[in-house]
Amino acid sequence: MGPHDTAGVIAPPPVIYLAGLALGLGADRLLDLPTLPERDASGGLWLGLTFGGCGLLLILWAGGRFIGAGTPLPPHRPTTALVTEGPYRRSRNPIYLGMALIYLGVVCATASLGVLLFFPLVILVMEFGVIRREERYLERKFGRDYLDYKARVRRWL
Repeated sequence: MGPHDTAGVIAPPPVIYLAGLALGLGADRLLDLPTLPERDASGGLWLGLTFGGCGLLLILWAGGRFIGAGTPLPPHRPTTALVTEGPYRRSRNPIYLGMALIYLGVVCATASLGVLLFFPLVILVMEFGVIRREERYLERKFGRDYLDYKARVRRWL
């Protein structure tokens, strides 16, 4: 497709999630926000580790499918194959879903109100600055194959 054969996302997705975490933790400190209610500290930590672990496994599984198909993971590089197997049978964005689970794991483990408050903003930035751009790109690149895939598999879950 030429030198502009990319989705044109606004930033690498890990950077978007990390920015939300940093802004949330900064808001906690600067605004002296209260912590989220928790039954006990170890319960929040274990819940956070569970969410984070599930998110990491999902990222590894989905990323492995990309590597197996010979297409690059970073969205700023040209996509060379349409991946529809493994976790991509249930979600068009399992890597981003995995990142969201890790983010929520941090919320649980830290009981951070600030991080939780920034989560919807992170999801909106992902939706409009990354995912929808990728969808337009994949429609141009793969045409009917991608449109058929898009019709049968949900964006997130």
